[in-house]
Amino acid sequence: MTAVASACIGLITGFLIGFAVRRARLCTFGAVEDAIEGHDFRRLKIFGLSLAVALLGTQGLIAAGYLNPAETSYLPMRSAILSIALGSVMFGLGMALVGTCAFGSLIRLGGGDLRALLVMLIFALSAFATLRGALAPLRIEFVEKISVAMPGGNQAGFIQILDGLSGLNLGPVVSAIIAGLLCLAVVRDRRLHKARRLLLAGLLLGLGVIAGWVATAVLADEFEPLRVQSLTFVAPVARGLFSVLLGTAEWLDFGTMAGLGVALGAFASALVAREFRWEAFDDHHEMKRHIAGAVLMGIGGILAGGCTIGQGLTAGSLLAVSFPIALLGIFIGARIGITILLEGSPGLALSRLRHTLGNIQLPWSRR
Repeated sequence: MTAVASACIGLITGFLIGFAVRRARLCTFGAVEDAIEGHDFRRLKIFGLSLAVALLGTQGLIAAGYLNPAETSYLPMRSAILSIALGSVMFGLGMALVGTCAFGSLIRLGGGDLRALLVMLIFALSAFATLRGALAPLRIEFVEKISVAMPGGNQAGFIQILDGLSGLNLGPVVSAIIAGLLCLAVVRDRRLHKARRLLLAGLLLGLGVIAGWVATAVLADEFEPLRVQSLTFVAPVARGLFSVLLGTAEWLDFGTMAGLGVALGAFASALVAREFRWEAFDDHHEMKRHIAGAVLMGIGGILAGGCTIGQGLTAGSLLAVSFPIALLGIFIGARIGITILLEGSPGLALSRLRHTLGNIQLPWSRR
């Protein structure tokens, strides 16, 4: 598998996902907002379906020996907990200010939203500055220095830790249980039974994660090694923009071309539905909010090691330790951002967050 072939698979995968997701109106921030403000968990359950598909497929590749999780970037020997927690909160806050995540911005861009174009440019600049530019030394020398070694010297994956401590091969069983519970949540919600577009978009997202592993690991040529990766829309977008500007061939990989494919798929979907139209900022206040959100998402996405898709689905398919930390951080950041938008007060946002977390009833809590 050459880099060109891997990039082509990324482009096709992204196109199919972008087309289906726009048709279904599936959005990560929209799903979080529905759950927080309207107590409607339907779209979150669809992302749960995506995770179930990605989890079963990824763990199947690992069990068959086609994918070595150690070759991915999600299972280091030490986990940079502070960086993941801080970055995910920043990403969630930025996502709220923009109104969608990086993945959603690509979908919007395909529909003619010029606000998304500015967001993605600033997002890529901020991400690249944090990845390799002026902010990289601060990230490496300070934030990522604080890391936690995994029990027994295992990789930062829950399955690897469980297998190492128990001496058993628990991956297939754990994966099947988690995937089964996620699918059960979808099956039990009768409102989703007729939501064919949502179900298809969720399935394609999960299959897209599997396609990434297949294109960069299973079909890789030993004489032309590729970066083992799957769907994520932070580092690949940043690398892609700067490789185009600098004239390097780094854009020719699965991740970067998947991002381009998502925008093209959304564009095709908008044309088919006759929904394509140019949109711009209403005023300078909206523009400032989007710029601030793009910067937070760019920096936060690199610190967190991925976005809602990169950590929520791709890292989730490996059951990485970073996966639940990042999801919780994104939720907290989004909750703060929503309150700021509604109330205009960061202090009130923090107060609301404490109230929300304080009212969470755990299964073993007294009522």
